[in-house]
Amino acid sequence: MSAAHALGELVAGRAAGPDGYVRLAVDSGVWTALAEGCAAGLHDLSALWADGGAMHMALNDSGRGLRAIVSLQTDAGRYPSVAARHPPALRLERAMRDLYGVQPAGLPDPRPWLDHGRWPGRQSAARYEFLPTEGEGLHQIPVGPVHAGVIEPGHFRFTANGETVVRLEERLGYTHKGVEGLMAGAGVEQAARIIGRLSGDSTVAYAWAFARAVEAALGWTPPPRALLLRGVMAELERLSHHINDVGAICNDASVLTIHARCTLQREDALAVADACFGHRLMMDRVVPGGVTADLSGEGVGKIRGLLARLEATRAEVLRVYDSMPSLQDRTVTTGIVSAELARQYATGGFVGRASGRAFDARKSFAYAPYDRLEFDLKVRTAGDVDARLLVRMDEISESLRMLSQLLGRLAPGEIRADRPAVAAAGEGAALVEAFRGDVFVSVRVGNDGRLAHVHARDASWFQWPLLEAAIEGNIVADFPLCNKSFNCSYSGHDL
Repeated sequence: MSAAHALGELVAGRAAGPDGYVRLAVDSGVWTALAEGCAAGLHDLSALWADGGAMHMALNDSGRGLRAIVSLQTDAGRYPSVAARHPPALRLERAMRDLYGVQPAGLPDPRPWLDHGRWPGRQSAARYEFLPTEGEGLHQIPVGPVHAGVIEPGHFRFTANGETVVRLEERLGYTHKGVEGLMAGAGVEQAARIIGRLSGDSTVAYAWAFARAVEAALGWTPPPRALLLRGVMAELERLSHHINDVGAICNDASVLTIHARCTLQREDALAVADACFGHRLMMDRVVPGGVTADLSGEGVGKIRGLLARLEATRAEVLRVYDSMPSLQDRTVTTGIVSAELARQYATGGFVGRASGRAFDARKSFAYAPYDRLEFDLKVRTAGDVDARLLVRMDEISESLRMLSQLLGRLAPGEIRADRPAVAAAGEGAALVEAFRGDVFVSVRVGNDGRLAHVHARDASWFQWPLLEAAIEGNIVADFPLCNKSFNCSYSGHDL
């Protein structure tokens, strides 16, 4: 079997499960061929994880509408490294080795990733060695893991020539929480609460992905009204963070007026979410089987009022942004991510779409209620800070349009279905579009009805490495601007 057609040949004639994924057990030769297919751009690596003595790889071919989860039984914990052929798998493999002890043969970088040498019961790891630097006039600037603002911890090691950055290397893992271990053996309700806290700014998206995965595994069908309400919550979540990010990017370019306007608008969105669903972040509102909070007629009115205010803010911010050459001087051509890198890393969200990658889980692998909504997928090609900001502005406009449609389609009905009475083992996976990109969740339910294993992959896994590439050739002072234009999640990445 040639790598050039590996995914298509594998899934041809095979039926997908309720979650849309074809599941296959493969040998090491096919596993390697699929990794080479990722490197050749024939399909995308969506996730890679360890479970039950096997390695699992989720693959997407959005152009052909194909999805598969392939599994390789390890040989006493060893398996052929995917990263040896496809670099975007590198951090995923290092993390799985830290967590489960699986050994990828041929792994290009043997350093730990999540393990900082402080886990109980483990021998302390050797001192972490950053990549060496060579060349006249080079110096290093260490930043973090503790930062000046109230943000999560991460270490950034800059190598610079004067003010010009020639390399950035990240060290993450400081917010490791052991979430996969916490969910192993947990009941569905407990696991839902845990995964909703994996990355608080995407709590609706993670809860939704988990719910869809569990529902596929157990044959659990949520009511139509619940699906619409999930869409309402997800778009409110997207709006509040997109408008906040636009303001924060402008703040890092010292335009405080836009930052202030956007901060007030985000607070408005959070207050409306609280009034409508009983929680500012809508945490624990999306659960397997449906949702836990309904939307009243008064709540519909509050959201429609918010939509009008958000549109006014969006239009005003865009007008001010377009009229300030000094602001665009900081954003245009700064922090460029090439289209080739966006494709190679299959990066999603505004990072990918700002570099020409037209992928959005709501369209590419449409799920209810998005499969019946009218909205456009806006793509830019410059790949710089300006493009990432403008994609956010585009998405604000589309989310406003989607919310108007969703509210208009709400009909009376139940908001949660009971769990199927027959407890049975099962597997399920889901891809859901969070505000920063696609999140993937896979679940395996045991015979006792509890979660045997849960794996979650944040969009940030494939965006953090691109931030390293984006800052190269820029000045050190532009790093905050580049970093905020990505706004990767530390917590969502660190499992």
